[in-house]
Amino acid sequence: MFKSAMSVLRFKRFEKNSAQRRLNKAANIDDLRTISKRRLPSGVFDYIDGAAEDERTLKQNVSSFGNYHFKPRVLRDVSNVDSSTRILGNSVPLPLIFSPTGFTRIAHPDGELAVSRSATNMGIPFALSTLATRSIEEVGQATKAIVGESSHKPRNWFQVYVWKDRALLKDLLLRAKDSEFEAIVITVDTAVLGRRERDIRRGFTLPPKLGLGTVLDGIIHPAWTWGFLTNDPIRFANVVGKSDEDGSTAITLADHVNAQFDQSLSWKDIEWFRANWEGKIVLKGIQTVADAQIAIEHEIDAIALSNHGGRQLDDAPSPLDLVEPVANAIGSQAEIYCDGGIRRGSDIVKAICLGANACMVGRPFLYGLGTAGEKGVDWVLEFFKDGMHRTMSLLGAKTFNDLTPELLEHNDNKFLS
Repeated sequence: MFKSAMSVLRFKRFEKNSAQRRLNKAANIDDLRTISKRRLPSGVFDYIDGAAEDERTLKQNVSSFGNYHFKPRVLRDVSNVDSSTRILGNSVPLPLIFSPTGFTRIAHPDGELAVSRSATNMGIPFALSTLATRSIEEVGQATKAIVGESSHKPRNWFQVYVWKDRALLKDLLLRAKDSEFEAIVITVDTAVLGRRERDIRRGFTLPPKLGLGTVLDGIIHPAWTWGFLTNDPIRFANVVGKSDEDGSTAITLADHVNAQFDQSLSWKDIEWFRANWEGKIVLKGIQTVADAQIAIEHEIDAIALSNHGGRQLDDAPSPLDLVEPVANAIGSQAEIYCDGGIRRGSDIVKAICLGANACMVGRPFLYGLGTAGEKGVDWVLEFFKDGMHRTMSLLGAKTFNDLTPELLEHNDNKFLS
């Protein structure tokens, strides 16, 4: 047992040193994607990286930012650029939110704990998924534990997939309240699961099955395999012991969604959430101006313009292209978040200029997590912050409020309103 403990300690020390070397080779998010692809088993990487059907929407989410050109102003005194703003009434150093991602521990054993700690250290919100591999209580305790080391209070949100079992759902909301989560994020675009063909080809399950294919893949990716085998089993941590499908046996995500998610979910269910949750409510998955306006009628606090990272309906609209028309339609009646395709600080700036209050990212921090654990997530946050400050300086925008449509032009030479 002593030798085994020493082996684990030596491995962790080796991983810490090699993680920094890997980060030193990265210049951008795409580099992290390349490094994590080498380090993770192919099925795991494809689950993180993949999208629905032909993946056109995934590509469009990223490429849409190239359709807008900057119109820089000069001689504006940008000696002290300030990207800070407020999200749901509280100050943040930059307009960024960590999106909820299920089964995060497949990228690294620390999973959601690493991501939530990194978000808390930066002072931005982190949304914990219903399908998380660390529980509400674990994340709450982990982020509170670093308050003494960080000047920021934890900004934890809980993302809700609406299950048929409302008693279990109500229990999750109570637990989130007890752990001082400040908001819930109701995902509204998963009546059924999109056809994710990379997962189908791989026969990928959650958690990954320890079959022959996994063993062979593990030989090629020893660091991931060691972490997988020497840590607690990967489970749907929030429902262990409370549901028959808690991830203790391998399942396909499509089977889980079709069995557990409530396909009868409608606008009238918002009242049920209001009766069972006293905090802020964010709707994630709005994809039209009409639905954004209906959300306002239901007094939603914030809407996330999102196509689920292209993982649900291929050829869904790009979140960035929705920002300006939605902002024109609802004004300041609810906060607007652009969720999807963000790969640089300049992308955040473009979304804010078009009328977003903040942006949400998922894959970028998973690439960082798969590359170097928590250090990789920290790297991602600093990359976005530095990129946003640099872009603002080159645009002549000193503060968040200076980011207006006048600083952008569509590539068809259409001046933005």
